[in-house]
Amino acid sequence: MPTHLDTGKRGESLAAEFLERKGWRIAERNWRSGRGEIDLIAWAHERLLVFVEVKTRAGDGFGGPEEAVNARKQDLLARTAGRYMEHIGYDWEIRFDIVAVLLRGDKVLEIRHVEDAFFPM
Repeated sequence: MPTHLDTGKRGESLAAEFLERKGWRIAERNWRSGRGEIDLIAWAHERLLVFVEVKTRAGDGFGGPEEAVNARKQDLLARTAGRYMEHIGYDWEIRFDIVAVLLRGDKVLEIRHVEDAFFPM
């Protein structure tokens, strides 16, 4: 029986494949700084850097996985994204997206891409 970590890693891989099929280029996976981690960092096009939070759920839970990205998580993602931008010397267009992956056993039920999911304050 897969653990929640296995489920999360599978969801991240499926989300990366999903975005690559859309023509995106994955720059980083599981980028960490301090207490923050960004699941996927991708270039949607040449000048748009997107920080992607992947939420994966197995089975029939209540609510969508994307609902787990609360204000505290958004703030941590924004601060971590800022450190990444400093790290690569990037100061241009960014966006925060969520990819929700719903699984049942080995079957992918749905992948939902929520573009511009939040804007940090």
